[in-house]
Amino acid sequence: MELARRTIDAHTDAGPDEDGIHTMGAAVMAADYRMFAGVNLYHFTGGPCAELVALGAARGQGARQMRCIVAVGNHGRGVIGPCGRDRQVFVDYYPTMRVIVPTPAGPRSVLAADLMPLAQRWNPEGMNGLDPSLYQDPETAGPPIIRFNPRYLEDVRSGAKTKTTRFRDPAQLGPARLVFESDPEVVLSAEVTGIRHCLVSDLTNQDAQAEGLTTATELRAGLKGHYPDLAGTDEVDVITFQINDETGTA
Repeated sequence: MELARRTIDAHTDAGPDEDGIHTMGAAVMAADYRMFAGVNLYHFTGGPCAELVALGAARGQGARQMRCIVAVGNHGRGVIGPCGRDRQVFVDYYPTMRVIVPTPAGPRSVLAADLMPLAQRWNPEGMNGLDPSLYQDPETAGPPIIRFNPRYLEDVRSGAKTKTTRFRDPAQLGPARLVFESDPEVVLSAEVTGIRHCLVSDLTNQDAQAEGLTTATELRAGLKGHYPDLAGTDEVDVITFQINDETGTA
């Protein structure tokens, strides 16, 4: 919400209570936690809403799967729900993306599919019949998800990488889905066999080698690439996993 607010406050062309071409900002978070912003481009023929501009910007910079989206009005108008066209776009392309909407109790997030109950999804071949499975939240419909950059896929498949170190991204023992955020998304069935909590400064060479690296110093440097503010005194989870025989693509 803060990114959307800052974006429209910096780029609106209208004063308070004035009409303008750019009056809405939006921000979308991709599956890899990168965020992208956009502003609307009003035109009487139907210029794009801020949400669609933000989604286009995300795609243009390599994002494929989206976690959540929000739109905010200029001059402190706060969170504003998506229009009907945007809702249909979300259902067609990102039905499990979460959408932040205003409510009397304050902003809340809902699945995009829940904004249009019983809607039919469109594709280039025409309208699909209603398939409830398409609208299941992937975070809850099945084993827990552990997300990976696609560059780790071959190391995980080959067994060179059997651990992953996470900061504020908890896992649990038992079945898991390892999701590699490529296009299309690749999902490996796995089992989390161990979770060790330790300080960043206590990571070992053995931890690094289980991630396909050599030394703990190398591992800590890699973690800084994912978590720039990570300090040696921060606690991380060292997650040990093994993949199952079956693999797939989502």
